[in-house]
Amino acid sequence: MVATDGLPIIKLGVEDAIGGFALSTEARWNQTEEDWRVFLHEGVVFGIRDGARLVATAALLPYSGNNAWISMVLVSATHRRRGLATRLVDACLETARKNGLTSWLDATPDGAAVYGPLGFTSTLQLQRLKLVRPARAEAPPSSSATIDALRARDRRGTGFDRTALLSAIAQRSGSRIVSANGAIALVRDGRTARHIGPLFSDHAAAALALVDTIARSETGPLLIDAIVSQAAFLEGLTVSGWTIERPFQRMRFGPATAMAEEMPFAVAGPEFG
Repeated sequence: MVATDGLPIIKLGVEDAIGGFALSTEARWNQTEEDWRVFLHEGVVFGIRDGARLVATAALLPYSGNNAWISMVLVSATHRRRGLATRLVDACLETARKNGLTSWLDATPDGAAVYGPLGFTSTLQLQRLKLVRPARAEAPPSSSATIDALRARDRRGTGFDRTALLSAIAQRSGSRIVSANGAIALVRDGRTARHIGPLFSDHAAAALALVDTIARSETGPLLIDAIVSQAAFLEGLTVSGWTIERPFQRMRFGPATAMAEEMPFAVAGPEFG
């Protein structure tokens, strides 16, 4: 076994997007190379190399109001169970501490078992659901939704100003913002499936109707990360053919600094919150 305890933690640059993408692909995550460029351009990404190969990463993406999102905590299968992820998360937390930031993340059950002892406390529970569509679709719905409308609703639903993030994603080829009857959502490409979220709505019926409209205009698989406390929405998704893939636990390290005015129905993804 090769000793890796002494491998240094380094800060990664935009040229490391391909290496990061290789790690998330190995883990069968849905991120694209463009997602990695957001983290590398807007945040701080720590990494560990073994020789020339990038074998572990963790990212800290700053948001407004002294908040930051920790994600992309990845270790190659060849280097797991050697403490690399803990070292990288510690680097993120130390950076957040020095800058007075409260840290957030969405953890898998295994991850939650690691982050709890580090001092993270649980907040929201999420469920990732998947829908596989036939290879035919209706015409995409017409919508006059704007990035400003999505940004405003996102701030009400999260307590964060994520203008830079939402604008970067919405401007990508294949992304669209869809709204109807008081509901609004962002739809974007992923590596293996299109992703719906964040999604905000005045009530569950409108949220479900918007998801159905989006789904009927898509030809490939779809993912959505729904908030468990939106029980009617979650039940409506499963009744309409969505299957639950895995849970996520939202966790916070530090004082609560963001006051949301409403509860979203689905989030932007565990990598973005």
